[in-house]
Amino acid sequence: MSRGPVGLRVVALAVVLGVSAHATPGGAPAPRGWIDEERVAAAGDGSEWLVHGRTWSEQRYSPLAQVHRRNVTGLGLAWSLPTRTKRGNEATPIVVDGVLYATTAWSRVMAVDAATGELLWRYDPKVPGWKARDACCDVVNRGVAVWKGRVYLGTIDGRLIALDAVTGRPEWEVPTVDPKRPYTITGAPRIVKGRIVIGNGGADFGVRGYVSAYDADTGALVWRFYTVPASKDGPHEHPELARAAETWSADSVWASGLGGTVWDSMAWDPELDLLYVGVGNSSIYNRGQRSPGGGDNLFLASILALRPDTGRLVWHYQTTPGESWDYTATQHLVLAELEISGRVRKVLMQAPKNGFFYVLDRESGELLSADKYVFVSWASHVDLATGRPVERPEADWTKQDAYVAPAVVGGHSWHPMSFSPQTGLVYIPAIELTYFFATDTDFRFRPGRFNTAEDVSRLSSEFEGLEDINLAMCSPTRLLAWDPVARRKRWEVPHESAVPGGVLSTAGGLVFFGGGGGELQAFDARTGVRLWSDRVGVGIMAPPITYAVNGEQYVAVLAGIGGSSGGHFTRFQNDNAGQILAWKLGGAAAMPEPGPAAASRSEAPRLAVSPAILEQGRIAYHEHCLRCHGMGAKASGLYPDLRFATRQVHEQWHDIVLGGIRAPGGMASFADVLSRDEVSAIQAYVAARSLGQDDLSERLVAWAARNLCIPASWMAD
Repeated sequence: MSRGPVGLRVVALAVVLGVSAHATPGGAPAPRGWIDEERVAAAGDGSEWLVHGRTWSEQRYSPLAQVHRRNVTGLGLAWSLPTRTKRGNEATPIVVDGVLYATTAWSRVMAVDAATGELLWRYDPKVPGWKARDACCDVVNRGVAVWKGRVYLGTIDGRLIALDAVTGRPEWEVPTVDPKRPYTITGAPRIVKGRIVIGNGGADFGVRGYVSAYDADTGALVWRFYTVPASKDGPHEHPELARAAETWSADSVWASGLGGTVWDSMAWDPELDLLYVGVGNSSIYNRGQRSPGGGDNLFLASILALRPDTGRLVWHYQTTPGESWDYTATQHLVLAELEISGRVRKVLMQAPKNGFFYVLDRESGELLSADKYVFVSWASHVDLATGRPVERPEADWTKQDAYVAPAVVGGHSWHPMSFSPQTGLVYIPAIELTYFFATDTDFRFRPGRFNTAEDVSRLSSEFEGLEDINLAMCSPTRLLAWDPVARRKRWEVPHESAVPGGVLSTAGGLVFFGGGGGELQAFDARTGVRLWSDRVGVGIMAPPITYAVNGEQYVAVLAGIGGSSGGHFTRFQNDNAGQILAWKLGGAAAMPEPGPAAASRSEAPRLAVSPAILEQGRIAYHEHCLRCHGMGAKASGLYPDLRFATRQVHEQWHDIVLGGIRAPGGMASFADVLSRDEVSAIQAYVAARSLGQDDLSERLVAWAARNLCIPASWMAD
């Protein structure tokens, strides 16, 4: 697009009239938000961010270089806009025709003038508050897709909605999941050949995973690929499941759905016409109980190459056969061309949770390399001849207690990495933690609960001291520059928070990275030297993007943390009020000041109960309440800290937990899984934690510090 005076007038007029400076294939003026395959393919100047990873390859690299290593210190805030939520923000914005489209918590959408931050419209799909119970890791959303004048959104309650890009009015919506099951959608939809591709989450609760394609014009279902079979002998929905069923025991816990949800990563290669999809973890982590007798359990923790017209499988690669540690392969997929052993290969790269960095030939699925990018204890290496990891028996927690690294949060979680063709490096928001696994020998699948088959009583006893530990003491997160050809780390920068952020690299020789510490930073892409930072005050999980309007380059990101680590292991020093923020050279806008964290004082009643009742409450609390309200009832601030519940809350305790009187705000009823006596025991436990009556000791605190941070002796092994 021209950036001269005439071109600028055309763009400005287009924004006013709600039309694009581009035309439809028929030659008519296109409405604002008109993106098609030709426009994405031609978006080489980087002025817009048209699809989730900027291009189909998902490299998250921008050719913009107005902001570069020598002048990045001149970045200043250009504008900010409140998101009106205090929950986690994970979205990658889309920028087209001078408009930035972003999602916030509860699947809400905002359209914003990308140059000024003026709100153009806001859409709320009105997700029912009780649905928060089905979200393992906060009511987050990772973004929209924009295509031919529409904005497409997947909601936390499983709907796919098409909005008018100019007005934000809904045009159609379709359900993509069974509303009776604990499915959720947190991932961004992708548009491939006129089809909207979307997956879902919920494996921890017990669902069957799949990925679906819908017609972008009508919302009609085109195809669906199930990632795991529904039974051993069928009938199977598509032929690939017959092969998958051979890798499952006849005694598998079919009622659990088995998992394999496709909740995040995808990439498309138009030349090869292959859609790549990352598949998630098992439903019931313990493979000995999930599939007695063993088996690889396809297609858990796998990368799938599908034909986007039909959904038929071309090849697959399983990163963690028989997955048993929550090692999803849903992490960011990146497509690139690399020269390996003197030959240019079309590759797919992934750094999944299991701690190995994979390079695959994306045409054939051939494994080219697999190397540890963080400390790994569950496997010694990956055998390149077979493509299989060589597991260490001491990590098999189906037979004994085990400390395993990476932890369940993974060596790399959902936070997107970035590949720079300029440096040849992949920039990974990495995590170094270990985790304690203990088997619940009496486990049985129970709908509506976390169904991992872990011994919650043992787990909560071992970890309960964690609420007094700031995991930042481990420096567990770091920005890591990985050379995928040399197969080694080039540099890394420790991060001050237990919560990483997403990554952006640019032709200006920069890498932008946020994090739970509450600042956006820029690093030299070749050396890792920090060149610039700006303190926001509110933590940043979301990945930054960059774009240009009127000849000026902007760097934008959403602030506000939550999710898994952000909901449990980071104590908020402020009110976590979300913001969309954009910087440019010479920007002089005032940074919004975060509000103070909620004041806290105990109004808990003194309940005279037996140690047996307190123990019952502790176990029930950690099974049902921990994932929101924190270890040992000490919350991060994302959700209420029950130790400081008001007198009114204690008076209404049973009405809240069983009656669901606060369901509209996100606190669903648990009447289907908890008895009145259990709820009373939980209240007694919380009251004891509030009043300091429980017997947590310094020994537990020391244990948590010693065992969750990966010991130096392990790292040297």
